[in-house]
Amino acid sequence: MENKAHWENVYASKQPNEVSWTQEVPETSLTFIHSFPLAKDARIIDIGGGDSKLVDFLLAEGYQNITVLDISENAIARAKKRLGEKSNLVKWIVSDITEFTPAETYDVWHDRATFHFLTTPEQITKYLATARKAVRGYVTIGTFSENGPKKCSGLDIKQYSETQLQEELSNGFQKIKCIKEDHVTPFNTTQNFLFCSFKRQEKNAA
Repeated sequence: MENKAHWENVYASKQPNEVSWTQEVPETSLTFIHSFPLAKDARIIDIGGGDSKLVDFLLAEGYQNITVLDISENAIARAKKRLGEKSNLVKWIVSDITEFTPAETYDVWHDRATFHFLTTPEQITKYLATARKAVRGYVTIGTFSENGPKKCSGLDIKQYSETQLQEELSNGFQKIKCIKEDHVTPFNTTQNFLFCSFKRQEKNAA
């Protein structure tokens, strides 16, 4: 509950230009999603999507089956208000990702800057177990790299190298590619991110 209270307060008290993760155009996320062979009715879930504008761009490109999950009801309310009537085209889920029980499977599981907030083995295990159950296609995850910040929004995070992230997802997912990039925050500071994409692999796959 402390986690939820923290994020509800953030989205109730701060505007997009007052938080570090804001992006006007989520170019890297879109590039990774475009790299997957998807139909427009592909099921895409944005984990920790908050009031990210990724959903705006996906809707504009004609994707018809988008889900946004976030722990903060305030974040989702803000996104719905921004989208107006288009928000009715999106499935919205208010949930802590470690407590999420998917009702369907997904072709794409997108996560920019949620996974690195999971700092205990128990949290990480729950997240990965949920992803293995829910994903039938692809995963793209963006975390702070080993050269990135050690805290975000006043909370500790877990940094990842490419090897570490690949190891965490090795049971069930095969790495496709990884890149590092600097995200420039609204207050003109720089955060180094690691982005990786993975393909779902069954245990008996070659």
